[in-house]
Amino acid sequence: MLDSQQSPLNQVISFNKLLEHYDVMAKSDDKFIAEKAKYILNAQAPYPELREGFTDVALLEKHKAVIKIILQDTFSEVLTKNEIKTASLPFNDIVFNSSERFKKILEDAGGKEFSPHLRDYPDHHLYILYCTVILNMHYGYQLDFKRPLFYDIPDKNGIMRHYRIMYNADFMEILPTDKAPDLSEEDINELLENFDDLALWQQKIPPQSFIGKGFVVSSMFDVTNEHSISEIKSSLIANDKRGSEDFMKNMQSTFRSFFSIPDIRAGFVTYNPKKDQFERVFGVGMESFILHDKDVEACTEALCKSSYTKLLNDNAYFSIADIDKYTELCGSDLPYKSLKEQGIKSAIFAPIANEGMLLGVLELVSTKKYALNSVNANKLEDIMPFIVTGVLRSMSEEENRIDAIIQNECTSVHSSVYWKFRDEAKRFILDSLDNKQPSFKEIVFKDVYPLYGQIDIKDSSTARNIAIQRDLMIQLSEVNNVLLKAWEKNKLPILEELMYRVNNHIDEVKEVLNTNSEQAIFTFIQEEIVPVFEYLKKSDATLQKEVLAYESNIDMGTNSYYDHRRNYDESVMLINKKLSSVIDKRQKDAQAMFPHYFERYKTDGVEHNMYIGASIVDDKEFNPLYLSNLRLWQLQVMCEMENKHYNLKPELSVPLDVASLMLVYNGSLAIRFRMDEKRFDVDGTYNARYEVIKKRIDKSYIKGTRKRITEPGKLVIVYSQKSDELEYLRYIKFLKSKGFFSGKVEIVELEGLQGVSGLKAIRAEINYHLKNASPEKTYTYQDLMEELKN
Repeated sequence: MLDSQQSPLNQVISFNKLLEHYDVMAKSDDKFIAEKAKYILNAQAPYPELREGFTDVALLEKHKAVIKIILQDTFSEVLTKNEIKTASLPFNDIVFNSSERFKKILEDAGGKEFSPHLRDYPDHHLYILYCTVILNMHYGYQLDFKRPLFYDIPDKNGIMRHYRIMYNADFMEILPTDKAPDLSEEDINELLENFDDLALWQQKIPPQSFIGKGFVVSSMFDVTNEHSISEIKSSLIANDKRGSEDFMKNMQSTFRSFFSIPDIRAGFVTYNPKKDQFERVFGVGMESFILHDKDVEACTEALCKSSYTKLLNDNAYFSIADIDKYTELCGSDLPYKSLKEQGIKSAIFAPIANEGMLLGVLELVSTKKYALNSVNANKLEDIMPFIVTGVLRSMSEEENRIDAIIQNECTSVHSSVYWKFRDEAKRFILDSLDNKQPSFKEIVFKDVYPLYGQIDIKDSSTARNIAIQRDLMIQLSEVNNVLLKAWEKNKLPILEELMYRVNNHIDEVKEVLNTNSEQAIFTFIQEEIVPVFEYLKKSDATLQKEVLAYESNIDMGTNSYYDHRRNYDESVMLINKKLSSVIDKRQKDAQAMFPHYFERYKTDGVEHNMYIGASIVDDKEFNPLYLSNLRLWQLQVMCEMENKHYNLKPELSVPLDVASLMLVYNGSLAIRFRMDEKRFDVDGTYNARYEVIKKRIDKSYIKGTRKRITEPGKLVIVYSQKSDELEYLRYIKFLKSKGFFSGKVEIVELEGLQGVSGLKAIRAEINYHLKNASPEKTYTYQDLMEELKN
């Protein structure tokens, strides 16, 4: 808030203009309106200072009740908890007669210790703002320096909220004092050209030269979301052509509305810092008034010294209110002489900058003198982020719409195949524009090579059953102890019968855990034990303690004992998390080698699918070398994941083992995105054999034995062709020299699966120390070839 001695306005609080309305209303033919007006006027009558005006803010509290009566029509009691509203002095921190909602906002912000302040209004700007109000209301000049006003107020959670303030100044009067000057048109023009010269403004319109009598009604609106958008940093105007023909048309309309100047035109140039030159933005409707008919021009030639300093060094606005006058003062060599040749009379050049670096310049021009000047140039302070957002929006709208369609039709899409979905989304949009019934067709990739791997938690079902069995036996034993103590006290036959049934459940679980045992015991306890325990808690203080001790061990989520199962579940979750982090991190390296489709999902362990081939990529040539590279990468990552589990195992509550398996498919297949399931699956009856093998392979046995092919400590590679066997034996030999494998390598045949026969497997012992291998090092197929040469 400006000090009253440093403001052109001496502000006086008065309700005169509002009361004048009630003077008229008191004579109304409408009896209700007239009686109400007389009531308000009678309430004010004993206090003439409320009409005449006062500067002592203490009188606001003294006449609080009367002021509330005077303002009752302006501040509706019905809306007081919804509207954010106050009466105040304009551009001032003194507020009174606030709505209940505004009071609550201030209370949440700190109560009496918090006072709202206008945001981003330095004294210099406030002084000039007062001056523009005086020039408009007293001198009759229509100057526009109205900038949005905001309060920044934290809420009760400490989050900063932003409120836009709208002033109703119907009850204000601007009255001249003996200091009020007579201003000529030349004086006004001089002010328009010198926004930053505060001394000049104070000379032309001295402090205390006018009286601001009255008050304003401030209505506030929460614009926190809009404020967040406006805070987005300015970005460079792209050099590529704009796809939308409406881009510049919409931009011109935006500027005309904002400045209320019908002939305003906008242009853009981008800045090349390496060459210190401006370059044209090519696009529909794009033009530059600085470059005019040139495509590029050095900044030192395009700008005068003053504007060069402001735009490039200071990232500040540069305005010329009168081009003709400016060229006369600076001579014929002025770089801006082309503006005069284009019929331009006034201009503003606004820097588009990011973190102090100039990226481009927004050019605003008008054919009228003083239409654009140093005063309204500052309006861009608040709208510039929105202008830049509008510029960028036309470029991003299509991309956003495509993303929205893909997200809606297909959920998340892997980056490697995004281009294919993008093309289909474009077709979808074109169909909708042509008034066709748009439908998102299924995406198919042909001739891709699959890779599958899994690290499965060994005997996870058995471990889980043991955990359940232990928790049930402990819970049943605790139940039995409580019942026994209750029976010893009361000798009720029903308690003895319940103990008999509890012991039967214990014997049943001890022998074997059937599939329905857990649910049967849970139902028994909930329906028959819990009601009895509730009775026991009320009947005896000692038994109450026993029951409460039992209940303290009951898990709130499962309503049962959850100790051993928790250990099991947490161990599984930790294994999955650690193993997933390894393959997710290493996937970045694999994608850099050659883009391919990848999906990873957690079960009792971690599984992954990969598909690589020419149809997956849009702009790269595929070579079988990349398939070999990915196979070699997969082997390394599987070993790294095994090592991660090996180091993690001592930390697990339940020391679970894992077993690894890879499936090699000789040849290519097709995959199709299933719209109903929102996922990829193999396409065609013949290719379905691959999915059958994937689902059944980990349960298969070594031929002639009852021994599963997967085994902790060994990486199993399942295949069907001799060529695959030779290829992977070569990879294993190479990686063994790098420390990934140790011990023997065996080849076994698999028992036939339903519908599948002739499968073999390589079983290679994994090195769990990796002394010679770096987890951050990925060996490529080229490394393998170099090794073989040596």
